[in-house]
Amino acid sequence: MHQMTDSEARAFLLARPRTAKLATVRVDGRPHVAPVWFDLDGEAIVFTTWHTTVKAANLRRDPRVCLCVDDETLPFAFVIVEGVATLSEDLGELRAWAARIAGRYMGAEQADAYGQRNGVPGEILVRVQPTRVIGQMAIAS
Repeated sequence: MHQMTDSEARAFLLARPRTAKLATVRVDGRPHVAPVWFDLDGEAIVFTTWHTTVKAANLRRDPRVCLCVDDETLPFAFVIVEGVATLSEDLGELRAWAARIAGRYMGAEQADAYGQRNGVPGEILVRVQPTRVIGQMAIAS
């Protein structure tokens, strides 16, 4: 097992489109976990969510989050990011990031269609500034 450096963790997050599991805190303190597609903007993790989702309500009330991205194939690896989220409804920024994220997961040929579909009023752009990053690689070695 090998603990990742910051640059190794960043490379892992960008290597291929893996789904992040986002943990937020419900009003009663229980955790809520949901999958999200994401991309990076510098150190920040960026994703979108609809304004009526549980995660959106949780983020408005308590911006503290934790994301886990893992590789389920041998020799196994993961990155955990703790951080603080900020929310934006700026349509220009939202459309650009929705297209960028869609291009990462669905391919460049579908990026614009997904950007237009997800870059609409009601969708929220979430940017998580990391406060702690932990990564392990070669877990089964």
